[in-house]
Amino acid sequence: MIEIGHNIHISEDEIQLSAIRAMGSGGQNVNKVSSAIHLRFNIQNSSLDEKYKNRLLALQDKRISKEGDIVIKAQSYRTQEKNRIDAIERLKQVILSVTKELKARKATRPSLSAKRKRLDSKKRDGKTKALRRKVDY
Repeated sequence: MIEIGHNIHISEDEIQLSAIRAMGSGGQNVNKVSSAIHLRFNIQNSSLDEKYKNRLLALQDKRISKEGDIVIKAQSYRTQEKNRIDAIERLKQVILSVTKELKARKATRPSLSAKRKRLDSKKRDGKTKALRRKVDY
């Protein structure tokens, strides 16, 4: 079991991990060792709550495919184990991003004193700028 949050868990069976060759520099070793990790997580077939599934599918994230899979490629580290941990941590961050409840925004208006102060400062600034103008004789 992978713990995402305090009440959110997913089974390791729901995650598909495969080792692939990493891109970039690495000398002769880069062509021989599969140290990068390719993680796939199907949102529809997961054990997450329906509201979290819907929020994940609604995300505008390039890591989420049209089929509803989260695809993460981890290749930051030289070892396969560190890349596996990194991929799982990044999956946790994506899922945690949709678990936070956003507060509804309340419409507010500036108070009368705030409006008055703003207009007074505008008048004061206008007078200062008027003094910078050319003087007509």
